[in-house]
Amino acid sequence: MDKIVIDGGVTLSGEVIISGAKNAALPIMAATLLAPGVHRLYNVPALADIRTMKKVLGLMGVQFEEEEQAAVGGHGGPPHQKGVLIVDSSNLTGWMAPYEVVKTMRAAVLVLGPLLARARQASVSMPGGCAIGARPINLHLKGLEAMGVKITLNQGYVEAKAKELKGAEIILDFPTVTGTENLLMAATLAKGTTRLVNAAQEPEVGDLARFLVTLGAQIEGIGTDVLTIHGVEALTPSTYTVMSQG
Repeated sequence: MDKIVIDGGVTLSGEVIISGAKNAALPIMAATLLAPGVHRLYNVPALADIRTMKKVLGLMGVQFEEEEQAAVGGHGGPPHQKGVLIVDSSNLTGWMAPYEVVKTMRAAVLVLGPLLARARQASVSMPGGCAIGARPINLHLKGLEAMGVKITLNQGYVEAKAKELKGAEIILDFPTVTGTENLLMAATLAKGTTRLVNAAQEPEVGDLARFLVTLGAQIEGIGTDVLTIHGVEALTPSTYTVMSQG
């Protein structure tokens, strides 16, 4: 097609359903690991990265079901929402995110924080394999170490273990989005209070924090660059609508 010709002068009317934000849905999907049980997530977009995250979580025993509903909002969902992703994180059977999957989507590294919080261990491929790459995760690892996590790098994998996650004051060198999200998730089940300074303020970070609150997390400063997380003993599943794209 060489060109698109648009004849204007016609009044437009109608409604458009805005898709859920992928960058909000991915960390929220990872966060379901924190609360064993069945979660219902509305407004999750049907994209390749979502399918990849489902594959990553599926390797850990998480099960998924997609449920259709009326356009006006059935099953208690919001108006005009087309479907719901049911996530069953009851049974955790693994804690490894292999390179074959992580290499296709860097956001898969977001399972690191929730796995450590729930299982106290994780084995996650570096997004770039043995090379850390242009978008390093060193700030994720530095923050986790401050919380008591022992980290070793083995053939391109981050091997992380902790007897107990402890609250800590973590000052990020720069406001990394995935770093803030990983540390935020880990801190929800840590013993004591964690303070994230210079946290990312992107809308998807706030949406993740609000989802965590519905699970029972105690978070102060949502939407600001200082997040204070008071660790709790346990979190419980919830129903949540992922924010739409801006």
